[in-house]
Amino acid sequence: MSVRIAIVAGAGIGLGRTTALALHRAGLTVVAVDRNFAGLKELPDAIHREVADATDPEVPGPLVDRIAGEVGSPDVLVNTIGAFELGDALTVTRQTLRQLVDVNLGAALWLTQAVAPRMQQRGSGVIVHVAARPGVEPTAGYAAYALSKAALVHLVRTLDVELRQHGIGVNAVAPELIATERNKALFPQEMLVRAVEPEAIAEVIAFLVSDDSATISGAIVPTYG
Repeated sequence: MSVRIAIVAGAGIGLGRTTALALHRAGLTVVAVDRNFAGLKELPDAIHREVADATDPEVPGPLVDRIAGEVGSPDVLVNTIGAFELGDALTVTRQTLRQLVDVNLGAALWLTQAVAPRMQQRGSGVIVHVAARPGVEPTAGYAAYALSKAALVHLVRTLDVELRQHGIGVNAVAPELIATERNKALFPQEMLVRAVEPEAIAEVIAFLVSDDSATISGAIVPTYG
């Protein structure tokens, strides 16, 4: 049986790095993608590295072509790219909304467009994006972030309808607060009590890309803790 190839986008830090390590331990050939090489260089040598900004719609197509030529056609895409900003609906600026939509929704769409045709040709594939609880349940004080994640949730469900017939499963995990170093510095201690360790979420992602979850598609899996 051939080894499955997984692209993990946003793999330089936090959940992305943890997921790349989890999939590597599970026996997949992992290609870690991030716009910052400093984070990628901390990964084991057995994990392939690609420096690229997947929020740029011109980047994912050539990136996936290069990966397919050098490593192999991807069986799995895990997209952990995300941006966060606090703010209520009445104070959201055009710049903030545009930035969060470009990062939280745009990267997911451009990466999916890049990998899906290859998966369609093969008749199989798995895609996992990272949504968020505020994208499923209205939450005060997270307006632009919640809107961008809600759009991502709807994208995942739309992709499931469009791609399931081609043997491609599309799901998302939906954390509330991840216990990353950045979040530990950003949020007060009382909020961090319910934060979920990235390793726990990475294990859920590893399950979603495994053969054991072959019948699951279109799911938004809560990982609230």
